[in-house]
Amino acid sequence: MCAAARVAEPASLQVDPLNGLFSGRSERYEKHLADLGGLYRDTAAFDAALAAHDGEPVYWVESSTPEEGRGALTIGLSVLQPGRIGDEFAMTRGHLHAQAEFAELYYGIAGSGVMLLESVAGESRAVPITPGVAVHVPGGWVHRSVNVGADKLVTLFAYATEAGQDYGIIERAGGMQQLVVTDGDGGWTTRPNPDHGGYVA
Repeated sequence: MCAAARVAEPASLQVDPLNGLFSGRSERYEKHLADLGGLYRDTAAFDAALAAHDGEPVYWVESSTPEEGRGALTIGLSVLQPGRIGDEFAMTRGHLHAQAEFAELYYGIAGSGVMLLESVAGESRAVPITPGVAVHVPGGWVHRSVNVGADKLVTLFAYATEAGQDYGIIERAGGMQQLVVTDGDGGWTTRPNPDHGGYVA
């Protein structure tokens, strides 16, 4: 490091898991149901849910990037409301990092969820995430959070800021390879998505 370079100050970030808030954040984005057209396969169920929706966000992300430049870390809180559209559980859009080799870490704080992970080569994993569980998302894996419980799913995440995100890769593929759906007995399972056409980064 150049002797003239200023070293970033350490940062303290407070997590409020009950309300899904993250103090010390530098950015927040929200997704409403109206933003998620095309995400769920059951379009009739989506349209009915949209007509009845109260306008509140269905998920949001609060994040902080305390320093900039190579080696910087983005830390954030992801909050996903519970629910189902048809037999699919509530989910985030999901993404692959724009620089696909970068990994990400998720840590469960509240609720019950699944990290759905798929490699561009076609491998698929559905990893449960609950309070106290950390999930490592390796580079090269498309990933999304799915809320399979009755309460908010709150996760803390961290990734290299320079990784970026490609949010369009899932849409271009016709959705993820697997769907996270109800098993009919109060739990969840996965099943193949017949619309999936393979990933092209």
